[in-house]
Amino acid sequence: MVTIPDDTILQILTQEGRLMPAQCKLITEKVSEKRKNLRQIHSVNVNGVMKEIEHPVTMIDIIASMALPYKGNAMGILDEEEIVRTVASSLKFNYRRIDPLKLDLELVTKTIPHLFALQHLVVPVAKSNGTLEVVMYNPGDRETIEDIVRVTNMNISPFMGTKQDILKTVREFFGFKISITAAESLMSRPSFDLSNLEQYTKLGNLNELHTNDAHIKNAVDYLFHYAFDQRASDIHIEPRRKSTVIRLRIDGVLHTIYELPKALHPAITSRIKTLSRMDIAEKRRPQDGRIKVFLEKDEAEIRVSTVPVAFGEKTVLRILDPTVLFQDIQNLGFSKKDINIYKQFIQKTHGIILVTGPTGSGKSTTLYSSLGAISTPEVNITTVEDPIEMVHEAFNQIAVQPTVGITFSSILRNILRQDPDIIMIGEMRDQETAENAIQASLTGHLVLSTLHTNDAPSSITRLVNLGIKPYLIAESLIGVIAQRLVRKICPFCVETIQAEPELINNLGIQIKSKPGEPIMLKQGKGCPKCRKTGYLGRIGIFEVMEVTKEIKELVTESSDVNTLAIRKKALASGMTTLRYDAVNKMLKGITTLQEVARITDF
Repeated sequence: MVTIPDDTILQILTQEGRLMPAQCKLITEKVSEKRKNLRQIHSVNVNGVMKEIEHPVTMIDIIASMALPYKGNAMGILDEEEIVRTVASSLKFNYRRIDPLKLDLELVTKTIPHLFALQHLVVPVAKSNGTLEVVMYNPGDRETIEDIVRVTNMNISPFMGTKQDILKTVREFFGFKISITAAESLMSRPSFDLSNLEQYTKLGNLNELHTNDAHIKNAVDYLFHYAFDQRASDIHIEPRRKSTVIRLRIDGVLHTIYELPKALHPAITSRIKTLSRMDIAEKRRPQDGRIKVFLEKDEAEIRVSTVPVAFGEKTVLRILDPTVLFQDIQNLGFSKKDINIYKQFIQKTHGIILVTGPTGSGKSTTLYSSLGAISTPEVNITTVEDPIEMVHEAFNQIAVQPTVGITFSSILRNILRQDPDIIMIGEMRDQETAENAIQASLTGHLVLSTLHTNDAPSSITRLVNLGIKPYLIAESLIGVIAQRLVRKICPFCVETIQAEPELINNLGIQIKSKPGEPIMLKQGKGCPKCRKTGYLGRIGIFEVMEVTKEIKELVTESSDVNTLAIRKKALASGMTTLRYDAVNKMLKGITTLQEVARITDF
């Protein structure tokens, strides 16, 4: 494999201001040592025979391994991507970062042989009008390009990419394809029409063949690795009429990543059911389970749900990362004022704290992080959840099981005999649960729970509608937190733009500025790291309502508890609304005007 000379790379990086002369000297002194330590040997299975391939250690590898300081990117170090991007620009090559979500599995794995792709560090990424776009570690390697032309009989448009991107794509895509192809060939059988529910249920027993096969196991493992790598929160495995579609939810948005042969769907579903201890023979009823996954040094829990749909069983896997669920509450997104109020809430010895918001708004993260903040050896924390989202040894966690009589409302009576200090109830769904929670709070326990309401003031009206006496609400309720998640601007492609006044006015937002002075905001222009979306990660926006003396009097004295009146009292006491908090984050350059409009449009 042809490589770019070391001197050329050092010269480019120095001329472009990425390296200082002293750093070049340090790199030159360490070249021999680094080359010895960074040897890269990769194994590949070719027709059942394992072959080892060793790539030469390049100057790019050596410099990237040293993590030299560099202020030009969000990471603060001179990483491989910055080096390759700079070298590509200087040598007049187009640079491309590989986005796995936009790659076609068939194109990657069928255009160029596996061994060739690994040996020459090349990946096909797109094809149009007789031209094949490939990402290469060295686009100046004319011999490799000519070989690809002979094999594909297409014009080649080369791009330069990082070695890590290329190796990762080759390993994951070819590994997944090999597993899927091998499993499909083992499971080949006469095709049946599974396009209706009658045939689906009749053919259920035939589909258990080979579910423990190593190829299916490998395919599911590849899927898990891929989801973790892409920061996915959910995996959807959806049976369609002629295929199975796999989608990942990333930063709240679903992306289609694979379309698999329909024949593999029952085996993949059964493999996941086996891992999550479900009944693999039961296909007519929804089931729930969980999987504990260890990935290198990290671990995560996966909550699994299956439900029968028209063309088979749909499986959704919710990935619960402990580093996300258990955070320092300072990092959740509370403003300085709101975090101080909320800390006062959770330091109380008794009363109820409610967290409200729709599904997927981060309520579980807020609750778990809050419990983590107040958990000490001196307190007994008991939770009732449906299901247990993340097992934590410091908590006594109880799973709701209606089939054996364990419900939110019934178990609360038993919990009070367990000498708890703090109780977390997954959700207040009915009058009995709410009444028991209030009784627990009135007898000296701190209770945290959730409700599904749009904002904080509505939660009081919701409790009244559940049948709770207003005086009990006033007596027990400490405060309410309403929340949503907004996408954060990608730090790698952030830019400053001038806001359009009509958009701001249409949202009813008042932003203080000097007359005639434009309002400047931030946005992500889109880059490979954020998949051209301009967003990377999410953060909470919050509405923290303290149940003050004035609100208690309003709730107790009024014959008709009115949400609007409660809101006015809360605002007069200094409550920050969800939209106001979102606007503050927009003005600080954390999120965009479009996200504020999308998330707070209610």
